Amino acid sequence: MGANVTSPPQSVESAWPELAVRIAQWGRELGFGAIGIADTDLHEAEAGLDRWLAAGYHGEMDYMARHGTARSRPAELVPDTLRVITARMDYLPEPLAAARAALADPARAYVSRYALGRDYHKVLRARLARLAARIADDIGPFGYRVFTDSAPVLEGALAAKSGLGWRGKHTLLLTREAGSYFFLGEIYTDLPLPTTDPVSAHCGSCRACLDACPTGAIVAPYELDARRCISYLTIELHGPIPEALRPLIGNRVYGCDDCQLVCPWNRYASLAAESDFRTVRHGLDRATLVELFAWTRDEFDSRMAGSAIRRIGYERWLRNLAVGLGNAPASPDVMTALAARADDPSPLVREHVQWALAQHAATARDGVTTHIPRGSA
Repeated sequence: MGANVTSPPQSVESAWPELAVRIAQWGRELGFGAIGIADTDLHEAEAGLDRWLAAGYHGEMDYMARHGTARSRPAELVPDTLRVITARMDYLPEPLAAARAALADPARAYVSRYALGRDYHKVLRARLARLAARIADDIGPFGYRVFTDSAPVLEGALAAKSGLGWRGKHTLLLTREAGSYFFLGEIYTDLPLPTTDPVSAHCGSCRACLDACPTGAIVAPYELDARRCISYLTIELHGPIPEALRPLIGNRVYGCDDCQLVCPWNRYASLAAESDFRTVRHGLDRATLVELFAWTRDEFDSRMAGSAIRRIGYERWLRNLAVGLGNAPASPDVMTALAARADDPSPLVREHVQWALAQHAATARDGVTTHIPRGSA
């Protein structure tokens, strides 16, 4: 189990509550906003996952089903797991007003705020590994493995079970003191630590996230059809974006934050303390669609090195930008940018560029801009 499987000394086993308190303190010292401890009983979450998969809501994300019950039964993924130490870390790089302004400007490329800084996988994994090392320094060798959105782990369910927050109607984790702008990570361990209690939900009758979803992907409270979600369409989907959904994507070229931007609890969201999340890469918070569409493959690879965006690859990046340009107001710069890639070597890019050009041709022919209501596709 992880680096070693040696059990801690007997003298420590009578002091698990005190160790849990120290772990929470070490976590705060390492920059985590909160630390929780969950047991491994996820049978309710497993049933919910089974229903979600049966409905086909996962789309092309076959990995959600590939590992079977290992996702919902931690000891199947990591033998001897008794507890899961959960952690959250704030990532908001700028005030929400700045994000809203970027989204409201159709000439700008909107990138989900979590992806403006360094790849969170690397940051959180390293920080969780330091927390595990601190525990080992205190009690001696123990069994553990560290995860951050990198394995079949029900992160949201574990975080909710350990009291880091509650699942909102948009399915993201929410807290009263920090909203939802944070990453999650876990340490699977064989230490029989005392668990922390879940917290009650505080969404009440609010349905702001459901009403704000541009594509109607939140089909019911606590139920997300990923096949309609802009984050899925711009990040997980490998092929063409369904044409009916393209006009609804607007200028969102990597992910979507709409459900978070309207959530009342995010008035309490804190700006990231971690410099890797506060440092915006290559002006992505203010870049225009035209500017980004002009990047060469080498420029994309070099500028997105160390970024979560790099994993979608250059072609899907251009695909997403082409959709954004098709939704942008027509201008000489926009039309020139699209025309320059009309014969792009990638069939995927060409198809979306042709769609964008057709959108502008139709608008010019009709002399009006067609308004498509939210969730109408």
